[in-house]
Amino acid sequence: MSKDNFVLQIKASYNQFTRAEKKVADYVLDNQEKVLYMSITDLADACEVGDASVYRFCRTMKLQGYQEFKMKLSLSQAASEGFGTEAGRGREDSFGAMAQRIMEQHISAIRETYMLLERETFSKVISMFEAAGRIHFFGIGDSLLTAEEARNKFLRLTNKVSCITDPHMQSMAASLCTQDDLIIIISYSGATKDNIHVAKLAKEAGAKIVCITHFRKSPLTEYCDAVLLCGSNEAPLEGGSMKAKMSQLYLVDMLYQEYYERNFEECKRNNEITSRSVVEKLF
Repeated sequence: MSKDNFVLQIKASYNQFTRAEKKVADYVLDNQEKVLYMSITDLADACEVGDASVYRFCRTMKLQGYQEFKMKLSLSQAASEGFGTEAGRGREDSFGAMAQRIMEQHISAIRETYMLLERETFSKVISMFEAAGRIHFFGIGDSLLTAEEARNKFLRLTNKVSCITDPHMQSMAASLCTQDDLIIIISYSGATKDNIHVAKLAKEAGAKIVCITHFRKSPLTEYCDAVLLCGSNEAPLEGGSMKAKMSQLYLVDMLYQEYYERNFEECKRNNEITSRSVVEKLF
């Protein structure tokens, strides 16, 4: 049996599963492509089991966790059906068609994010920004780049923002948070262990937590006071895709613009000060 055919491995292991794990296996076998775009909580709800049952299913398949499971399933589909990432599907495109396809993907991601936007939630997040004594932007991997960009933008307007890049340092900072702190966690999947650990520590410390994520229900959103949803489906082989990052940056830019408008005089003054501070560095 080929190691690349993960579906066959699931079928071969079926008699080892518990009753709950068999529910997961049945759903996966019947909805292989759909599962690629589901969070662990989405899959658990669809199978009418708990998140822990999905995780145990992954461990029974000798995998580290849910993300590795989706990667294996995606690789299996790519091997059996002859497709890979979005970039791979466009190999026969002309340059013009490829450029247009990528443009449309980015526009679609931003449009989806706009359609998912809940004004009441967005306004709540801005109010949390204004009330916070300190604002920490956290992320892991590619989402960390978005967190750093968010810090860079808001640093033009206020000195209460920070972005810690090391996961251990993030945990330390979260554990020392107070009710005056606001944690912004950026995570497409909402299922990254480091992010969830930070959210748990920050919640125990009394901080407010907001996340920018694709899935409304995930292990991360359980700890959040507000959730901003970003558009664009991302398959496991497309991890860190630019279209997903574009949707995250769109939300960051909206938060920046709205915060600026609500605090216009202060932000205008600070923006002028920070702009002058680097003018001598330009030729």
